[in-house]
Amino acid sequence: MTENETTREAISLLQDLGLQEYEARCFMALNQLPSGTAKEIHEISQVPRTRVYDAIRVLESQGLVEVQHTSPQVYRAVGVSEATQTLRQKYDSRIETLESTEIQDVEENEHVQEVWSLAGHEAIESRTIDLIDEAESEIALLVVDEDILSETMFDSLQRAVDKDLSMILGGQTDAITDALGAELPNTRVFETGLDWLTGLESDDEVAISRILLVDRETLLIGSYYPSAAGSAKEQAIFARGLENGIVVLLRRLVTAGLPQIRDPGA
Repeated sequence: MTENETTREAISLLQDLGLQEYEARCFMALNQLPSGTAKEIHEISQVPRTRVYDAIRVLESQGLVEVQHTSPQVYRAVGVSEATQTLRQKYDSRIETLESTEIQDVEENEHVQEVWSLAGHEAIESRTIDLIDEAESEIALLVVDEDILSETMFDSLQRAVDKDLSMILGGQTDAITDALGAELPNTRVFETGLDWLTGLESDDEVAISRILLVDRETLLIGSYYPSAAGSAKEQAIFARGLENGIVVLLRRLVTAGLPQIRDPGA
C-alpha cells in the first residue's frame, strides 16, 4: 500500500517524539484499523512481519497499543490524541531530566587541550566576550582590526575592570589605542609595535584581527582579509590548555610584545 503524505508526515513526527521508524509505522497502521493482527499490520505498514512483533512489544510497553491475547493475537492502538499526550509527557520528562543533570565541566582540568575554529564576526565576538567574562585573573587583548571595537566589547571589558582583574590592552594603531584609552581610562593601553600582526604587502594578504589571552592558558586569535566585506570575513581559532602547543607558542609571541606580562612558561 502506498503511503500518503499525511501518513508519512505523522510517521516522521512520531520519530521526532522518540519512536523508531518501525514502531511509528506500526502505530499508524493500527490507526487505520479498528484492530489488527501482525499480518494485517505488516501489509499496511510495509514493516517486515518478523519485526512487527518487536515494534508492537515496544508500543505496548509505552502504553500506545493494547493487546488481545487470542490466536492469532489482535492489536489495537490508543487514540492519536492520547498517544500524543503520552509521548509529550515522556519527551518533556527527558528534557527536564537533562536540564537538572549536573555535568562536570572538563575545562576545569588544566591538562585538557582543545583547539576549535570559528567563522564569522558575530560568532567570534560572542566567544571573545564569553572568555573575557570567564576570566579569573588576567586579560591581555591585542586589537588590530578597529571594527571589533563594539559597544558590547567595551561593556565586557568594563565588567572585567570592575572585577579588578589584571588587564592590559594593545592597539595596532593610534586610533585604536585612543579609542581603548577613552573608553577604559583606568586600564593600561599601549601600541603593540608587533609588525607581524599585519605585515601587509597588499590588501589581499591575510592579517590578524585580534588576539585574546585569558589567564595565560586560553587563547583566541582571529584573522581576516582587510579587503573583504561583510561580517563573515573574520575567522579564528580558540585554544585552551596550559600545555597546548598552540597556546604556548602564541602566548610567547604575544607576551614578547607585552613587557608588563611575563610568560611563566618561557
